[in-house]
Amino acid sequence: MTDAAFAVHPTPIGDALLVVTETGLAHLDILDRPADIALVDLALSLGALPVHDPGAAADVAAELDEYFAGRLRQFRTPIDWLLAPPGFAGAALRAVCRVPYGEVATYGEIAITAGSPRAHRAVGSACARTPISIVVPAHRVVRSDGSIGQYGGHPERKRFLLDLESRADSGRV
Repeated sequence: MTDAAFAVHPTPIGDALLVVTETGLAHLDILDRPADIALVDLALSLGALPVHDPGAAADVAAELDEYFAGRLRQFRTPIDWLLAPPGFAGAALRAVCRVPYGEVATYGEIAITAGSPRAHRAVGSACARTPISIVVPAHRVVRSDGSIGQYGGHPERKRFLLDLESRADSGRV
């Protein structure tokens, strides 16, 4: 059983469900369904239902606000990889974290970085299923032809995040 706390924090692309443990941020998802349903699903993986505690998630919430304001390029919030997939998918998500702000990498480039050069489709699956969006910048991973892909069924969110970083990188926020 993992002790976890949660908060729901508004962002320009929707309400973010933030789940933190004593180790760090374990889950960040832009909600497509009611938070209570998402929390029940998470409780199965965590072994307990997270408790509502906005104070526990205050640091990551403040960083999200700074990120969306174009003033934060590198999250300082520690990541708890508890809910990350094991094996190659987890390695791929860690590799995604090394893609610099305002830049993109292809699924194939991430596969190489993660140690499995032919596993570009597995990288796509890992990015689509990441338990921590935005802070693990899966939005910075694109197809080899430069198109952005589906981003878990929400390409408009990915486009928003890429545009945000592009504007901030050029000083036009």
